[in-house]
Amino acid sequence: MKVICSHCLATNNVPKLDVYKKANCGKCKASLLDPHPIALSSDNLEAILRSTDVPVIVDFWAPWCGPCKMFAPVFEQAARAYPLRVLFAKVDTEAEQFLASRFKIRSIPTIIVFKEGKEVERVSGAMNDEGLDRFVERFL
Repeated sequence: MKVICSHCLATNNVPKLDVYKKANCGKCKASLLDPHPIALSSDNLEAILRSTDVPVIVDFWAPWCGPCKMFAPVFEQAARAYPLRVLFAKVDTEAEQFLASRFKIRSIPTIIVFKEGKEVERVSGAMNDEGLDRFVERFL
């Protein structure tokens, strides 16, 4: 299965297993089991969506947004909880206004799930860790 390294954005082919003891990026050698949300931009969004076999969950946020700031650690923790199963990414809607417009973001935070490069679901508003876990589990 194809997965993206959250450290260098390289595409890696890894076997699909139930449990991983070790998995390192072929390019930067960082552990694929210690992911963090990646920053998406107009320059890399399409390539990232096409280059992975796992669901991509994107947080559209803004630096001035209070609920976004409260949700950020929850999203970061979720990224670490689902290594090689889900790719977590973020779009700063202030810096990436084209993407905010393209995806018709009307409120933030907005979470969009992509599978096979296509949007399959979206939800607006911050969630707690249990709510985000329930949401993520629906797409595994």
